[in-house]
Amino acid sequence: MKLETRYAASPREMERLNTTELREQYLVESIFIPGDILLTYTHNDRMIFGGVTPTTTPLEIVLSTELGVDYFLERRELGVINIGGSGSITIEGETFAMEKQDGFYIGKETKDIQFMSNDASNPAKFYVVSVPAHKKYPNVKISIDQITPRLAGEAKSMNDREIFQYIHPNVCESCQLQMGYTILKEGSSWNTMPSHTHERRMETYLYFDIPEGNRVFHFMGQPQETRHLLVSNEQACISPSWSIHTGVATSNYSFIWSMCGENITYDDMDHVAMEDLR
Repeated sequence: MKLETRYAASPREMERLNTTELREQYLVESIFIPGDILLTYTHNDRMIFGGVTPTTTPLEIVLSTELGVDYFLERRELGVINIGGSGSITIEGETFAMEKQDGFYIGKETKDIQFMSNDASNPAKFYVVSVPAHKKYPNVKISIDQITPRLAGEAKSMNDREIFQYIHPNVCESCQLQMGYTILKEGSSWNTMPSHTHERRMETYLYFDIPEGNRVFHFMGQPQETRHLLVSNEQACISPSWSIHTGVATSNYSFIWSMCGENITYDDMDHVAMEDLR
């Protein structure tokens, strides 16, 4: 298991970063490695996110001294979405099948969690996100088939998309974590445009299902000082609360958004008019 730390930065620091430095600060290029766990700890609201990719043996996230606790979820909650092959999660002795697009909310004080794949040649890819938690809420398995998607955008503006809210008050209770899955329809390539910020919550994006040879341009920075990251399939971006987070690609794609902060009000956004972007 590998845990990398990324420190928080101010808008002024972002303005001074060159392309390499911007990527080192905000882009996570490796998420899924077969047989391993890759995690990133960002000091933006102390979110931990990354990939668990079991092959022939179960994998378990073991973090204690790194967080000043006795076990990983002693003071944290965890969200999981599988974007790979079939697998399962065993939580304190009880096993749950996890097909592609299945999710899970796991509350604080849960001790024993093991991730498994059914087929090592087509392993499950568990994208995991953990944030600090103050209360224990029930563990809930979440199937995409149980979620009524929120429809957004339209074809003529190339942002026709479905938003599946996995960890959200209308699905399950959580302390700080929100997590969901957005699918852009064929012919659409823009997400979250017109753009917005939400000063009260930071966010991470995992971009995936990007066809080979295509790329996403992820835009960030303050609205009057925008920057961009060029993102490949199954890479993730860190978006501070003061930054816009929007993107466009050379094809349609999917992404998982995860938020943490002062509230869990999905629509608490500060919209930015197109004419105000620079």
